[in-house]
Amino acid sequence: MLPSIVRIAPKSHHLHRTFTTPNPIPATFLRGGTSKGVFLNRAHLPEDQSQWDPIFLGIMGSPDAANGLQINGMGGGISSLSKICVVGSASAEQQAQGIDAEYTFVQVGIRDTTIDLSGNCGNLSSMIGVFAMDEGFCSRYPSALSGTTTTIRVHNTNTNKTIDTTFPVALAGDNLQPKLDLPQTTMAGVPGKASQITLEFISPAGARTGELLPTGKPLDSVNTLDQEIPVSLVDATNPTVFVTYTDLCRVLRPSSLIDFSTPELRELMESIRRAGAIKMGLDPNMQAQPKIAVLSPSCDQDHDIGIHAFSMGVLHKAVPMTVGLCLGVAAKVEGTLAWDLTKSMRLGKVEESEFIRIKHPSGIVEVGADFAADGEVLKAKVVRTGRRIMKGVVWW
Repeated sequence: MLPSIVRIAPKSHHLHRTFTTPNPIPATFLRGGTSKGVFLNRAHLPEDQSQWDPIFLGIMGSPDAANGLQINGMGGGISSLSKICVVGSASAEQQAQGIDAEYTFVQVGIRDTTIDLSGNCGNLSSMIGVFAMDEGFCSRYPSALSGTTTTIRVHNTNTNKTIDTTFPVALAGDNLQPKLDLPQTTMAGVPGKASQITLEFISPAGARTGELLPTGKPLDSVNTLDQEIPVSLVDATNPTVFVTYTDLCRVLRPSSLIDFSTPELRELMESIRRAGAIKMGLDPNMQAQPKIAVLSPSCDQDHDIGIHAFSMGVLHKAVPMTVGLCLGVAAKVEGTLAWDLTKSMRLGKVEESEFIRIKHPSGIVEVGADFAADGEVLKAKVVRTGRRIMKGVVWW
């Protein structure tokens, strides 16, 4: 199991700046999937990670306890817009293993001074390879005609996992450079078409706990409001607590459809998440890990399962990509809630290697998972798009 890395920086963080770090510092602002984040070169930050906190809080405009808008920085007031990726070149040992770059994902608190390094971001992972090429961490030379694709292999320090990102490249001088504006694919939650970026998370099981099923069981239960609620506790790309819409209705007894935005529902979800975290051996006080998601059966032929996911206590407008990937794995693990809800897709219609269609509040995403004969998860995969938005300097 990886150690929990979460820090609460001093509230008066601007008085604790590291004056040896330039202000401003070089930065790139990128969209990856349905998230946006500030990407920083590791070489431009202090060697001591504990000195990163005031820099990251200043960049994002946190804490904004009164309004939660992060109006004083680059953040956008929601978890999918309060993210930073620190990317560096691979070590000699990593290069020998075929790794091109490594990165650390940082979830920055909005209303508080939390700096959370406990998990990874699937959406922003899609742009790590692009940023690594742009920064010169890894070069690709034209061995074929321009317009082909390249694969960048990166190492995520949060989960100690390897990820392959494959995207189009075009000739720029003597080198190939990422080409992100091809009208190849669309994705729910993002307007227009863009180049296809394929993400493959290698051996994604046990990203935080060391086990695909941290309790050893595909189905558990937690007690809340004096009732037992079935949950599946799965750790693939990021640990997630899964509960079904039907079981929530049994507990809440709503007169109509469940409103996921009410304080009462958020409180119940957080109670279930915390109980699940304890069973998984994780710190329940860390809101970023595990995530929690509500699953519902398919109600149309355009998808196989529905999801409403929560991130940092708030309903996500789409789905955190690591949660989507975790669901893609869970749906192929016999006995989980996801397995039970996707029975129809296994009735001779879908091969084990094909994608699962997940419906979320903004549309549909397809995720896949490949398993070995012995049940080991070989990879989890998804298609994303991304865009360069800004490159320059940022004040902290």
